[in-house]
Amino acid sequence: MASIKDVAAEAGVSVATVSRVLNDHPSVSAEARTRVLAAVETLGYRPNVVARSLRTDQTHTLGLVISDVMNPYFTELARSVEEEARALGYSVIIGNADERPDLQDHHVRNLLDRRIDGLLVSPTDGGSPLMLGAARSGTPMVFVDRWIPGVDVPVVRSDGRAAVRDLVAHLHGLGHRRLAIIAGPAATTTGRERVEAFREALAAYGLELPDAYIGQGDFQAESGRRVTEGFLDLPEPPEVVFAADNLMALGALDAVRARGLRVPDDIALAAFDDIPWFVHTDPPITAIAQPTGDLGRAAVRALVDRIEGRPGESVTLPARLVVRRSCGENPAENPVTNRSQS
Repeated sequence: MASIKDVAAEAGVSVATVSRVLNDHPSVSAEARTRVLAAVETLGYRPNVVARSLRTDQTHTLGLVISDVMNPYFTELARSVEEEARALGYSVIIGNADERPDLQDHHVRNLLDRRIDGLLVSPTDGGSPLMLGAARSGTPMVFVDRWIPGVDVPVVRSDGRAAVRDLVAHLHGLGHRRLAIIAGPAATTTGRERVEAFREALAAYGLELPDAYIGQGDFQAESGRRVTEGFLDLPEPPEVVFAADNLMALGALDAVRARGLRVPDDIALAAFDDIPWFVHTDPPITAIAQPTGDLGRAAVRALVDRIEGRPGESVTLPARLVVRRSCGENPAENPVTNRSQS
């Protein structure tokens, strides 16, 4: 990891000048400031970040950067992370990326500057040079829920493929054949994986997923509303809308009601990421539930292992289908629903 002396050499200035630039001292010329900041960027220098091999003290603080604090899934995840960290003697600083890569970088930079002992991240994209550099330079890090392919960092996540197959089996058993999906951002691993799982599950029943039945959302309610309106405007609307996220499902429900239609009488609705609210909607929404609390606790344990010099292991936990009334009622004749909880 680059030192302040390396930055000074790269910029052709003294260490004192580098220090003044980093502390925003007004006595530095614009030219010197530009050279120093360029050297900092080139070398990936990060003040107050101590490489793990040189760390002799700890702050007993973990950083958590989540994708959207307004999403109940991530709220529950953050709570379980904080509880497990506290039980292990660590505190947690949380940053909300709001599904924005630039804001994600802002939080990662600030957390590293605060000398956190390790970082938990649910990436909003394929990873910025800042995040990738931190992972490769030895900063203890764990990806949770989402991940960046090719980066040697433990991943704690759920596998929803089997649950998606169960969902499609449930829908097929109810007689549904035209199934559409509101997809999450293609830049996220979860966004891509859920569409692939849905397509594969449909293929097992000889059903296709035409382009017209794939709507691009962004894990926000407004996109679920917009995409569902587009589905309803099709000459042959789908019989089922599967939202790859809970907030998009709520947006879809709003769009259906705004047309004076009813779920599931006119169109069925299902979601990935079960939340407590789905029990109270009318009708209650069928959803795929992730073991959110277990994921948060496992992520903290994997990160603490890496901080304390043990190999942190990746963990994959199964998701499960929770059948309710939003896709229609025929539970006695559908074996999948009998294995699920409502």
